[in-house]
Amino acid sequence: QVQLVESGGGLVQAGGSLRLSCVASGISFRLNAMGWYRQGPGNQRELVAGITNIGKRNYADSVKGRFTISTDNTVNTVTLQMDSLRPEDTGVYYCNAEGPFGVRGWGQGTQVTVSS
Repeated sequence: QVQLVESGGGLVQAGGSLRLSCVASGISFRLNAMGWYRQGPGNQRELVAGITNIGKRNYADSVKGRFTISTDNTVNTVTLQMDSLRPEDTGVYYCNAEGPFGVRGWGQGTQVTVSS
């Protein structure tokens, strides 16, 4: 399994910004894709943003134009820049990674809270 460690969560006011970071370890190969999921209060876990090893990105409709996902594949990191945050963005954000040979991994999650 891939070990993933997230950081950057916190408490911000509506309209503010946060940058989440996830670092992958325990591997010696390039990952196929990395992404961010979140689980808000009373909601199921959902995909927020993902990026493949060829740079193809996808976003949930609710975050398009406000969030930006990027990677540094040399060191297997993924970053989520979150701007214009809204209270409905509140939740636990989880990093996910996919690699060859069926390798998968999840981070422990980082809390993001957006106040009105």
